[in-house]
Amino acid sequence: MPRSSSSRSASSADRANLYDEITSKIIGELEAGRLPWVQPWGSTGAAASLAMPRNAATGRGYSGINILILWGAVVVRGFSCQSWLTFRQALSLGGNVRKGERGTTVVYADRFVPDDEKRRARETGEDAQAIPFLKRFTVFSTDQCENLPADLVTAPPPVPEGLILPEVEALIRASGADLRLGGDKAFYAPSPDFIQVPRPEAYFETIDWHRTALHELGHWSGHGSRLNRDLTGGFGSKKYAFEELIAELNAAFCSASLGIVPTVRHADYIGSWLEVLREDNRAIVRAASAASKAADFLLAFRPSIKSVEVPTVTSVGLAA
Repeated sequence: MPRSSSSRSASSADRANLYDEITSKIIGELEAGRLPWVQPWGSTGAAASLAMPRNAATGRGYSGINILILWGAVVVRGFSCQSWLTFRQALSLGGNVRKGERGTTVVYADRFVPDDEKRRARETGEDAQAIPFLKRFTVFSTDQCENLPADLVTAPPPVPEGLILPEVEALIRASGADLRLGGDKAFYAPSPDFIQVPRPEAYFETIDWHRTALHELGHWSGHGSRLNRDLTGGFGSKKYAFEELIAELNAAFCSASLGIVPTVRHADYIGSWLEVLREDNRAIVRAASAASKAADFLLAFRPSIKSVEVPTVTSVGLAA
């Protein structure tokens, strides 16, 4: 059945959008001072060795723009290997993509001859003209999968001894939090309920890794199954800024209790915090109270600690 003009135009629009997405991504890399084709992982702490990306199920190498896309994903997300699978391929191998993992979009380029072009060629005796097209699909690093055959798994290198303080590591393990190392962003994902933090080696000062981990654990404490705070605020909203203030104060309280000098991890948030505090003179009291509860909750996981003292509201700068 011949393709309609509307379906052809929709296909053309999607193809144009794909080209725009890919080009914008490469422009972003270049503007950030990174060359995606010059061993990009060497300067970012990503553990992957110099290699071409391959499909772990078929062994086939990716080509063209997909090489740059996948190299970029290794850099941004700190993967330990250059091996990739589709969601279905992971299942077919007896494994699965871990809950909450976000895939990487790659493209398949090919050419096809529409039925009406074949008909025109037959009628005129001319060669049929093929039309190029791009199709998008999603792949996952084998780092993002579990239960795969052992020969497909590249274990990330262990964190060098001494980079994570034993008491912090013990607290994280005892809490049962799903904390994943890698990438270049720290965040807590409420729905799949996991924390992502870059590896300690990625920080200029490894002590900052601890502050960051404690900040994200503060968010984790607010999950509905734990302290049940409102985590629905979108980025830039007052609700989001208030939760960030709680997490930051929690990190300060936990850091002080663990002997880590607390600092503000995200100076960019100060403006949004000021806006919240100027609009509500009770906000700092409520935030400090919530942060104390979060710190109590987290520090209680230390095996040797039964009760925890955290700074009072007056000790964080609010006049009595």
